[in-house]
Amino acid sequence: MCLSQDMIGSRILLYDSFSREEYKANMKILKALVIFMVGAMAGIGVAVIGYGLHNHIDFSQKAQHLKNHVAIALDRTLGSKVRAARLDHVTAPAAYFPPGSIWTQDISHAPLDPQSSAMIAWLASAGGWGNNNRMQVDFSIRVLQADATTPYVSIKGPALNSVDSDPISTFPLPKGGGVEGQPGYQCPAGDCHLIVADRNHGKLYEAYSANYSNNILTADMVAVWDLNRIYPPSGRGDQCTSADAAGFPIAPLLFNADELATGSINHAIRFTLPNQRIRAHVYVHPATHAGAPRGPISAPPMGARFRLKASYDLSQLTPAAQVVARAMQKYGMFLADGGNIALTAQNDADTKAKYTDIDFNSRDLVDLKVTDFEVVEMGAPIRLTDDCVRNP
Repeated sequence: MCLSQDMIGSRILLYDSFSREEYKANMKILKALVIFMVGAMAGIGVAVIGYGLHNHIDFSQKAQHLKNHVAIALDRTLGSKVRAARLDHVTAPAAYFPPGSIWTQDISHAPLDPQSSAMIAWLASAGGWGNNNRMQVDFSIRVLQADATTPYVSIKGPALNSVDSDPISTFPLPKGGGVEGQPGYQCPAGDCHLIVADRNHGKLYEAYSANYSNNILTADMVAVWDLNRIYPPSGRGDQCTSADAAGFPIAPLLFNADELATGSINHAIRFTLPNQRIRAHVYVHPATHAGAPRGPISAPPMGARFRLKASYDLSQLTPAAQVVARAMQKYGMFLADGGNIALTAQNDADTKAKYTDIDFNSRDLVDLKVTDFEVVEMGAPIRLTDDCVRNP
């Protein structure tokens, strides 16, 4: 999924100013690049390759690392206001909820939880992220947009009678859409989330285990969010789940290709951990439910808000990955579910920009380790009872 982009005009990183020391450092990188290129033209490259083969050096990895730093140096040195991989036809997506929503709260200076160090240390010792401790990105969830022409179809399911679900009889089904991980609306297996934003009516529809067959949509859970409302810390209601285990809305916590193309993510991000690394039987607001965690008291609880440390050197990351990392520093990321792939980004089937346009792939954040994060101050843990009481 990685395609080369013009390293000056189409990189995602924004820099308005830089110090004399940074300028000197960047000029050294540029000078080294020129020397390397001249040497290669003179035939030195042949000798270097031979040496590398003899000593088992992974030059592909070194070359990628050099490319990233050179791109950053060019951005800083050749333009004080470099455009963010800006695709002229892409604009920043609209926010899902009004200003003041917890999902868009700036927590860059929020106090740490007293147990932050202990939770991070335990999580690191327990194996860190899932997927062999690699922070990887899953792109399987689509966010569909309904308009005035979108048909509404009948929806059924035994779980729709539970208090956790919203008692609706129809659900918007845009043409050409699909459930999570599938090319259409049929769900052979898996979570099969179905997410549709109907901005004309101010509603966000999120269904779990959705399947459309014989003109009927079935689902195990449906949450309908009011896009004109600022929800309290207890969300739709304490002890109530949603299409996500923690009771969160999903779409507002997914970053997407359009955001990367404009150089800014202005909200918190959703993340998961294996269930055995999430504290059992409790959650903290803004979570309202906990799913099935089975970790010890040392583990972070569902709803915990992680923040990437301000001291983390973003220049280690590709420009697109830096956009995600900066959001992690400013807005943080919420523990939303149990799972092995830490991050979830919106599938680019429904965005103007594509991840290949901005040189972003699922492994661009693997350098981020659990120990690069801290836990923002949490409220008191709430014991899970599953006795959902919906907010008015």
